[in-house]
Amino acid sequence: MEERVILVDENDLPTGQMEKLEAHQKGKLHRAFSVFIFNTKNELLLQQRAKDKYHSGGLWTNTCCSHPRFGESNLEAAKRRLEEEMGMKCNLSYGFNFIYKAEFEDGLIEHELDHVFFGSSDEIPEINKSEVESYRYVSLDLLKEEIDSNPSQFTPWLKICLNNVVQHV
Repeated sequence: MEERVILVDENDLPTGQMEKLEAHQKGKLHRAFSVFIFNTKNELLLQQRAKDKYHSGGLWTNTCCSHPRFGESNLEAAKRRLEEEMGMKCNLSYGFNFIYKAEFEDGLIEHELDHVFFGSSDEIPEINKSEVESYRYVSLDLLKEEIDSNPSQFTPWLKICLNNVVQHV
């Protein structure tokens, strides 16, 4: 099945649909979501993206991120992908959204209106190896230090929204 994204304007109003890769080739603004799961020690569950992902392979990022399907709410999509990628279920609450644009070495462009969700769980992830290479828990202070010292090891969207995540938590 062809994977499509929902094109939106800066107010998150849908303007159409486009095949996912084409949207990333053309840098079209589209709807996305990011999930941040914290354990009871207040550590963030990070995933390392599978090395063969179409962009950002092998980079560390938030717990889960993707795109909702047409007719699917952001919350439904976030729960679906959390289970598909990390093998986890948990209650999620909406935090905030932001728009970012990032260009990659392979010519692809992420231009997303990203809806951020938060959850809490001590469940051990059962990762989908086609999506996720590895995972780890990290404190936000240590994560900020790691990003400062090694920014190329992390996804652009994680680096862009991390200060908002810290304020929200």
